[in-house]
Amino acid sequence: MNRQELISEAKKEIRSNKLKAAVYLILRLSIIAVMIVQILNKNYNDVFMCILALILFMIPTFIYKRLNITLPNTLEIIILLFIYSAAILGEIGQYYLIYDRWDDMLHTINGFLFGAVGLAMIDILNRSEKFHFEMSARFVAMVSFCFSMTIGVIWEFFEYFMDKFFFMDMQKDTIISSITSVTLNPEGINVPVTIDINSIVINGTEWMGYIDIGLIDTVSDLFVNFIGAVIFSIFGYYYIKDRGDRKFIERFIPKLKRSKK
Repeated sequence: MNRQELISEAKKEIRSNKLKAAVYLILRLSIIAVMIVQILNKNYNDVFMCILALILFMIPTFIYKRLNITLPNTLEIIILLFIYSAAILGEIGQYYLIYDRWDDMLHTINGFLFGAVGLAMIDILNRSEKFHFEMSARFVAMVSFCFSMTIGVIWEFFEYFMDKFFFMDMQKDTIISSITSVTLNPEGINVPVTIDINSIVINGTEWMGYIDIGLIDTVSDLFVNFIGAVIFSIFGYYYIKDRGDRKFIERFIPKLKRSKK
């Protein structure tokens, strides 16, 4: 496909999906504006985050062109908003600190979206003429759930890796006022004791409680990912079981692009 054909196809796509094109344009211009401001302020880490977001915005196009997979408009818009919310609002806008449940919301959406991806991969095989077997709705829903949870775990591994070797704080700390531990049992026996913590001193600075370095954040992220995965798995089960009224769930499920004959 030459350049003129690509431009013609792009114009056709914009005319047929005006809402998606508008969302993409507005978010992209917003990221460029933020990047210019960060360059002027010499915040080069934030500049890198903007560049990363712009690269991630190319994922839907890459999937469509290279993998021959069509993303529903609703799914594609949510992906774009998700990237913008995580990279620009979350990191640069510091929404992770301003809003307590911002990270939980994103991980819940992540669980839902990757549940859709997992179901799509199995459903494509399930409906393919090349395979002479059919998987049950329960099995497909279970695979959808497991795929979503696996992606969630891999992401937590990534966060730990970045914190450990690049000295970041992706697994956010939590200050807690009490701790239950066997190690702190004064009798040295295998019985947990709960100790209230009024203050703790770190390098001469007093804090109001014990600092949990990422464990609570990680488990919370996995739990809300679990919620998102379960919700989509339930939808996915009925989508596979009953091929009748399925317009809502089809907005989130990628499909193989039909080849032109």
